[in-house]
Amino acid sequence: MNPLAVTGNSTPGSADHTQYLTFMLGGEVFAIGILVIKEIIQYSGLTSVPMMPDFIRGVINLRGAVVPVMDLMARFGRQAGAVTKRSCIVIVEMDCGDEQQVIGVIVDAVNAVVDIAPSDIEPAPSFGARIQCEFIEGMGKIDGGFIILLNVNRVLSIEQIEAVGQVGTAAASLQLA
Repeated sequence: MNPLAVTGNSTPGSADHTQYLTFMLGGEVFAIGILVIKEIIQYSGLTSVPMMPDFIRGVINLRGAVVPVMDLMARFGRQAGAVTKRSCIVIVEMDCGDEQQVIGVIVDAVNAVVDIAPSDIEPAPSFGARIQCEFIEGMGKIDGGFIILLNVNRVLSIEQIEAVGQVGTAAASLQLA
């Protein structure tokens, strides 16, 4: 079975576990809870939109919908990595008030879906991480190591979601012109 085809918040027999999609970004392993992940698509050409923050790489056409794409490396204040054959876009669906906002995030490579028990999640470190602490939901213990569990609501804060929503509106206007 393809590990990326797993859906839901837990597997049978592991009701106390939460599933996370793990992925590579700048040589480190990160994870996002699968409940906010809509799909994973191959990286393809983006349409640039002028006057956007550096971490918004552009927009894609996802079955007729304009979807803004965020570069997580730039969002973390790092230099963007090179796009490779394994690079892909993780499509995330966020609640933004009373509506849904769909955002793509560029990752270097997708690894797998893993189950992590709440008892295997440590609090975010107050120092030593190379990204802002508020972006980290916790540190998941897997096979004797740690993976960084991202707090999607902070990485894509309400202000950022509003800015991203304006990207989609601006891009749609450009396509109509």
